[in-house]
Amino acid sequence: MVIHVRHNGRSFDFPAQQMDLGYGSTDPQIRAAVAEKLGEPRTQFEHYVIDRNGQTGDLTVRPQAVFG
Repeated sequence: MVIHVRHNGRSFDFPAQQMDLGYGSTDPQIRAAVAEKLGEPRTQFEHYVIDRNGQTGDLTVRPQAVFG
């Protein structure tokens, strides 16, 4: 399982095991682990969306899409 992160115009991929995360992890747990891994304050990820891929189990952490 991989955690795909999009942050500040960059993309990162981390094995979920490195971050003690699994498919059942909650959104706040995921955001906190990503913030810690990237050395950023948790507040940077408060409004990030977490997409769960039902086929692969991978997670994508990304900013909310803005349209218009």
